[in-house]
Amino acid sequence: MSNRMMVRYRVQCPPEAIEARAQALAIEQSIEMPVQAVRDTRVRAEVLGQVAAIEPTVGPGDAFEVTLALAAETVGDEPGQLMNMLFGNCSLQPDVELLDAVLPPSMLTALPGPRFGIEGWRAAVGDGAAGRPLSCAALKPQGMSAHALAALAYVLARAGIDVIKDDHGLADQAAAPFAQRVPAVQQAVERANREKAAADGALAGHRSLYAPSLSGGPERLSAQLRIVHAEGVRAALACPMIIGVPAFVELLRAHAGVPLLAHPALAGHARIGAPLLLGRLFRLFGADATIFPNWGGRFSYPRTTCLAIAECARAPLGSHAPALPVPAGGMSVERVDEILDDFGADTMLLIGGDLLAAGDAMAARAAAFAARVARATRARETTDD
Repeated sequence: MSNRMMVRYRVQCPPEAIEARAQALAIEQSIEMPVQAVRDTRVRAEVLGQVAAIEPTVGPGDAFEVTLALAAETVGDEPGQLMNMLFGNCSLQPDVELLDAVLPPSMLTALPGPRFGIEGWRAAVGDGAAGRPLSCAALKPQGMSAHALAALAYVLARAGIDVIKDDHGLADQAAAPFAQRVPAVQQAVERANREKAAADGALAGHRSLYAPSLSGGPERLSAQLRIVHAEGVRAALACPMIIGVPAFVELLRAHAGVPLLAHPALAGHARIGAPLLLGRLFRLFGADATIFPNWGGRFSYPRTTCLAIAECARAPLGSHAPALPVPAGGMSVERVDEILDDFGADTMLLIGGDLLAAGDAMAARAAAFAARVARATRARETTDD
């Protein structure tokens, strides 16, 4: 099976019909036609999907985990086609969910993976980020002017936040067009960085990064990348499921030249297991960090799923660098220690609304967030010693 992907699905099906249902799934995700009509012996032997295992699931209802062995040659080296062969047609069948996929070494080599990875993020922030988690905050809400967003970014950068990202909803709206917003915010972050470099104390030399949200089709993305390069922007945010996996790989991963932060918007609609999609596939497509909704926030992912996403983002995967897991979605400063206990130092913590809700005390709240990350790291190092 060295030339096949081992792909695991959850299938809702009565026990007496599961073998036939699994075989139909293997056909649907490979040759997509009656087997008896295929006269080419090589296609029948090497391309036709095979049912590798059927196991009942634990819990109410009739459900089974079905593992298919699907031919790697049907993918080539194109990430969008990988998504198609893993879950293209069967995503239209409401009784099927894609859980996991193990790819052969040849496919891992063909996929790009992170260009920078965890250490690339730390290098972009600077020497003070070595070996520690990173902090991240979001510019929001939509509807603010470019000037207002830049002022907010300055406050966050001056407080010591490592990565200041656009909210994923910020695109090219009239209130803050990309061509106005990105230069204004980048200049504000650079001003904060210069002031920190000249100051004494814990933030001396600290460098914040701005990650603008890249969105749109290929022409718009290319124009946005030109602005990113011209302004000296050192990171970027994108939603792979909205701009499309091929655009994420062939435009952003190939040409951005900065660490990429992948946002999970629209990723929940497809019935694809979050650890596979957000942890492993986004990483294989070139994400250097992957945002996901952490447990205990305003989303419903359980703790075990969140830990599994982080594991997929950082686990050995061929020759590919690990990506930073970014737990987010309603997190608070008070939970920093708890989140670090769960995810460890190779993590970027994203807190947005909790900082913005502080109003006039936002700068102090943001500084407390950055300082708490550093304190938690030092405390953990002391405990480990």
